[in-house]
Parts: sequence; C-alpha cells; structure tokens
Amino acid sequence: MKQYVSYLGLLGLVLLAVGGVIYAVQWEMSTPVAALIWAGVLLSILFLYVNFPEMKRVFSGRSVKYGANAAVMAAVFIGILVIVALMSIKYKTRVDLTSTNRYTLSAQTQKILKGLKKNIEVISFYRSDERTRQAMEDLLQSYSSVTPRFTYWFVDPDRKPGEAEKYGVTSYRTTLVKSGARQETVSYESEEKLTNAVLKVTRDEVKTVYFLKGHGENSVDSDQKDGYKAVKDSLEKENLAVKDLLLIEKDSVPQDCAVLVISGPKKELLPAELKKITEYIDRGGSVLFMLDPYTVPELSRHLGEYGFKLGNDIIIDTLSKVFGANYLVPVVTSYEKEHPVTENFSLMTFFPLSRSVTVERNPAKGVYTLASSGASSWAETDRKALEDGKADFTEGRDTRGPVGIVAVGAFEAKRSKETPADGEKKTYSRIAVIGDSDFVNNTNINLAGNRDFFLNTVSWLAEEADLISIRKKPTGLTPIILTTAQGRFVFWFGVVIPPSLIAIAGIGFFLKRRSAK
Repeated sequence: MKQYVSYLGLLGLVLLAVGGVIYAVQWEMSTPVAALIWAGVLLSILFLYVNFPEMKRVFSGRSVKYGANAAVMAAVFIGILVIVALMSIKYKTRVDLTSTNRYTLSAQTQKILKGLKKNIEVISFYRSDERTRQAMEDLLQSYSSVTPRFTYWFVDPDRKPGEAEKYGVTSYRTTLVKSGARQETVSYESEEKLTNAVLKVTRDEVKTVYFLKGHGENSVDSDQKDGYKAVKDSLEKENLAVKDLLLIEKDSVPQDCAVLVISGPKKELLPAELKKITEYIDRGGSVLFMLDPYTVPELSRHLGEYGFKLGNDIIIDTLSKVFGANYLVPVVTSYEKEHPVTENFSLMTFFPLSRSVTVERNPAKGVYTLASSGASSWAETDRKALEDGKADFTEGRDTRGPVGIVAVGAFEAKRSKETPADGEKKTYSRIAVIGDSDFVNNTNINLAGNRDFFLNTVSWLAEEADLISIRKKPTGLTPIILTTAQGRFVFWFGVVIPPSLIAIAGIGFFLKRRSAK
C-alpha cells in the first residue's frame, strides 16, 4: 500500500510543478490551473500523512539538523538580498551600458523635464501582452526618473474598456500626455514624439518662425536637394510653427513673428522691405540672416550698421579632405564657449560654400563669433583664381584662419527712447548672421551637428533656452521585445527550473548514497 502512496505523492509533486509553471507563464489562475495545484496539494498531504513516522525519523537525524542550519544561513543570505533590493528601489541609479546610449534620454529631453513648472500625467493604453509595451514602459520610466512632475500608468483597453471610452481612445499603443486642460496623443514608442507632446501641453503659446520669400530664398516646402523641407519638419518637432512671409504684401512683419529667417536670397530686398525688417528689429524682433557668398551686397552692407561684416570671399579649408569633402566645405570644431548656443556644443559642423562673417567681440553687449573655421583655412578673395582652380593664400589680401562663419548679437531695442521704469525689463533685439544657407538644406542638414547647431540658434533667437541642447540621434537598432507570457517563460525555463532540477538531482543522489550505506 505504501508503495502506491509513494507514487501518488510523486504525482502530487508533478501536478504542483505543472500547475505552478503554467500560472507563472500565464499569470492567470484559471480553473484548470487551480484544479492541478489543488490536486497536487491533496496528494502531497496524503503522502505526508501516511509516511509521517518515517518522515519524523528522517527529520530528527543529525544530517537534517546540519541541513537546517544550512537552510537558515541561506535564508539569512536571501533576506540580505531582499533588503538590498528594497533599498535599491528607493535609492537607485540607472546606468546605460549600450554603445549608442539607447536607454539614455537626450540632453534636450532632460533639460526640458528638469525645467518643468507644470505636472505631467501620462496614460498609456496597451494590452497586457502587447510586445511593445515594455519599450514604452522603459521610456516612461526614464522620463519619470528625471523629475517627480512626470507620472504615468498603463491601462489595458481589453480589461478596462470604460477607461478607454472615457478618454476617447479607440486604438492600442496610444499614449495620452496631459497637463491641466491640455492633452496630446502619442502613437508608438518614440522619445522625439513624447518630448514634443510634453512641450505642447506645457507651453502657453506656440511661437512662429517666418521664412522670407520672394527673392529666391530656400523654400520650406521643397523636398529637392536644395530645399528646406527638412528644416520645416525639424522646427515643427520643436513645437514651433513655420510660415512663409511675402513681406511686400504686408504693412510690417507680423506681430506673432518670434523669429524671421532670411535664408539664401538671390536678389536684393526692396527698400520698403528692408525698412520693415529694420522696424521689426528696432521693436525687439529676432532675425536670422543666412547669406551666401557673392549675393545681396546691399543687405550685407546694411548688417554693418549692427556691427556685422560679411566678406566678399569664400572660405577654403584644406582640412576638409580628411573628412571626404572638398576644400570649399569648411569644417568647424571651434565654438564660443561663453554663449548659450554653443557653450555645451561639441559636434563638428560643415558649411559648404561659405563666406566670412566677422564681428568685434563684446561680451557686455552679447556680441560673439559663435563658429570659426580651423587654422588650415583662409578666406579667398580672388574669385577668378577660385573659378580657375588656382586659388592659393596670398598674404595681405586673404585672411588666414580661423575665419568666422557665424556671429550673433543682442541689442537694446530702439522702439522707445524713454528710459524703462525701475523694475521694468528692457527689450532686446537678437540677430544671428551665418555666411552660408546650404548647410541645412535637405542634403546637408544631417551632416554631423548641422541640424543641432541650426535649431539651437533658432531657439536662442526665439528665447526658448530649454530647447538649446544636443538632440538624440536614431540608434538604428531593433531590440528583441517579448510579450509578458514569453518573458515569464524565458525566466522560469532559463532561471528557475534548470537550477531547481539540478538541486533536486543533487538531493536525490545524496539520499540514494546514504541509503546504500
């Protein structure tokens, strides 16, 4: 009879193991799983009851006492690990060991999150077994670790359809970003989209960047190689509105203009247009001039009134060959470290066919040369020699590098001659001048740090300091994403079950040798 009871006891252990593994993988106590576990418990109780005298004799032996001591020590060790784990929940540090910093938020995102003045609530609608849910959870956890103002939670639309209906969510993988009465929807797992949504719900206004047209400027709607469609897309991702401006049809630069961009005009501006731009600057406006070599000499001379000198030249840089470019593409690695646009900027930038831009440095007035070519460059003034391919540095005529390419200045607005009252904030105009407009066209915008440099300059002009930083680049990697059930399956069959089987085999081997003595 005891032999049959032993078989039943073994069957009970098998049922417990099978039921436990199924529950661990599915994480759901269904009726069949509960039945397996309960049957295993009953058979195990029966085995213990029938073999109680033998069990008592075995457990009262000296070896069992030693085993109990070992078990106590193991329990103490496990307890220490549990305490350490609990402490790590409160005092935690995240370390990204991936070669591309895949799980590290960009400097821009961190800067925005640390500067939040409003609370952000995020609700992600994902199925429990959605394979991409973990990717979104990792991303949201990274955001919440930067600031306590960012909180999030997940809702399974299948289990809580009322919640999905309450927020008007009709599809999976939908994330709502809320702040006060504002709400934005994010699809898929993207830091860029999530940060953009945070900007939209926390900004009191959307600033507008106007691009002047009518003089052969680069078109923000063109997807050709020399177009600015990529520029428009990049600015809109920064939560900035982008519009064209045909100034000849307007009485003045629009009042909602945060930044006016004059990019690569081929023809001179009309005197009436130049007057409107000057009036805009005088009342505290911000303008970005990107003027190519040998173009618009009148506009170039007009910028001299603000201290900017644009050379009638082209910068030649012999270092360009090292990077696979020609001599007419200056490589910039030297930046002004006392200006917010470039104080933390360390990426290379490339300016194909650029003219020199010089200004007298005056920190008290915020006048700086932001970017300069290297020592191996010079500003070539002999256009004919350049066209003949015989350009060479000539002492006294050409300018030896470093040669300025980008300059900025902040000037007190002239809209009123009255002295501001005590405590009243003065209004300043901001001007940036770049000797090249091609460096951010659809062909060149993704070269090294070109995009970041341009966006940082526009952010400074628009007085959006928290947008000045290095943006995250696409990693180009595809991680392996498992469903919840697959993850638990890998955990149990890779971490739990093999060591358990080895431990049981060791115990069985020990008992067998002991009984053979």
